Amino acid sequence: MHKTSGLILTPDGWWRGAVEHEGGRITGVRGEPAGDDAWRDTAEPIVLPGFIDLHVHGGGGADSMQADTGRASIDTIARTHAQHGTTAMLATTMTAPHGEIEAALRALAPACHQRAAGTARVLGVHLEGPYISPDKLGAQPAFAVAPSAAEILALYALAPIRVVTLAPELAGALDTTAALVAAGLRVQIGHSAASYETACSALDHGARGFTHLFNAMSALHQRAPGVVGAALAHAEHAELIPDLLHVHPGAMRVAMRAIPGLYCVTDATAAAAMPDGEYRLGRHAVSKCGAGVRLPDGTLAGSTLTMDQALRNLVEALGLSLREASMRVATHAAQYLGLDDRGVLRPGAFADMVLLDARLRVRGVVIEGEAIDVA
Repeated sequence: MHKTSGLILTPDGWWRGAVEHEGGRITGVRGEPAGDDAWRDTAEPIVLPGFIDLHVHGGGGADSMQADTGRASIDTIARTHAQHGTTAMLATTMTAPHGEIEAALRALAPACHQRAAGTARVLGVHLEGPYISPDKLGAQPAFAVAPSAAEILALYALAPIRVVTLAPELAGALDTTAALVAAGLRVQIGHSAASYETACSALDHGARGFTHLFNAMSALHQRAPGVVGAALAHAEHAELIPDLLHVHPGAMRVAMRAIPGLYCVTDATAAAAMPDGEYRLGRHAVSKCGAGVRLPDGTLAGSTLTMDQALRNLVEALGLSLREASMRVATHAAQYLGLDDRGVLRPGAFADMVLLDARLRVRGVVIEGEAIDVA
């Protein structure tokens, strides 16, 4: 039996005590109730559910499309983000020629099936492209194609794809959405110039999420609500990048009021946790300068965000309670994937925890019961 002690956030609120765990699972939470603001001046570790990031392209200098390195790149990425409190993640691909995507999935598959020591659990793959609008590429390379359910399910046979981003206005996209949902995949609307009506039709066909809300999609206008309007009016879940560069805090507040299960992602690139310089993002060369990552023309190209900084931004810049912020960086993402044993500290769940100090800096990480050394 192992114990992780401190000020613990449980589904029932804050407790001062210990999380007991054995064999990678939580067996009990013991202690006494504590106030909602007790964390602000505590000298004890603050114990939160481990962060869950469903949109990760890279980190630590490695990119998820680097198939030539085998699983070394994804292990580097998962180890880098574990240092910042991420205990589970989706490796996210880029738009590319079909053969390159196949190679990337083959390289990612082993890490999806077996977690390396010291790394975040790779829950599977988020296929972001190539089934996106050529008019809303964002930082994606120009290899967009119309979707095919048969083609995507063939890719699914190579690695466990959990989420697929589609532009619903593309030929065949609505039928593809229905087929993928029937096969158990999550379909998200993203990189799309669709009208409000087309986006709503995609929801009717089973799409459930929105990829990096507000970015690379048709914007809200009072007479043409677009994809953003469909999300704000109808979504139960959506991604948001809270790096304070991709989305204005005011827009973030709007989204959080409108979308109950909105969860945060990093959209992190190889430049995450690295110094300023040149890095890869799929086929693109990108530059990190400060907190931003950009293409040569200045377009934002993913981020350098880590989930611990995302949590701090939610609390410090948006004024969320630590309890709500924790749900936005852990619980809601688990719920979106249909996982009831991650993103929450209760008996039976995985022993995935991040330990913070009162400044919300990472002081320890536990992944499936394994204590991770943090720098």
